[in-house]
Amino acid sequence: MLIGAHVREDDPLATAAERGADIVQMFLADPQGWRKPPSHPQAEQLRGGDVAVVVHSPYVVNLASLNNRIRIPSRKLVVQHAEAAAEVGAIGLVVHGGHVTQGEDAVTGVDNWRKFFARQADAGGFAVPILIENTAGGDNAMARRFDALGRLWDAVGEFGAGFCLDTCHAHAGGEELVGVVERARAITGRIDLVHLNNSRDEFGSARDRHANIDSGTIDPEALAAVCAAADAPVIVETPAEGQPADIAFLRGRLS
Repeated sequence: MLIGAHVREDDPLATAAERGADIVQMFLADPQGWRKPPSHPQAEQLRGGDVAVVVHSPYVVNLASLNNRIRIPSRKLVVQHAEAAAEVGAIGLVVHGGHVTQGEDAVTGVDNWRKFFARQADAGGFAVPILIENTAGGDNAMARRFDALGRLWDAVGEFGAGFCLDTCHAHAGGEELVGVVERARAITGRIDLVHLNNSRDEFGSARDRHANIDSGTIDPEALAAVCAAADAPVIVETPAEGQPADIAFLRGRLS
């Protein structure tokens, strides 16, 4: 099982060595910006190296939005980041499920996702798999609660969408971690990546505040059990100073 961490974009291979990571996740551009990602200076080394790579799309992306000024640039940005992710040999591009605003119809948000996948399928598909991630908060979110995730998957599953399970997001979103892998698989049919994060906040808080494995409100053994059940690559997005210990803990439990 590949175990690694979200790392600095400037020198991901050096950070991987520092962390003892088999896989790294990184941004390829400002996570709060709309600019097209540039070519990564280590693209060739990453593409041909022994460390696996996954890319996270910018946080501003919201493919569900009913606002054309957000949804249309989001579509463009996801396609651009998928192309840039292929350049570094990434196994996938993580994209948050997004949301509609209060008073808007969530059904339309789901349909916006479907239209995006359908149009891209007609254009030849994505350069790397799109891994939709469950999110922590928002009453109108597409992928916070698993009943909403089911509606989203009914719309996009046929296009080969992948799934990234975030443990902090599930906990904050009100999903018990016991049996979460089985419940997620029953909806999506797959788990392609795990974001293994403890939470600084209580169950159902809707707050996305990550903690290192041994310092949050979730039992570390429950986190390890999620990884074992998922049997998928694992990324810790925890505070950097504790990532080597987080990785070592998981290796000790999953070896």
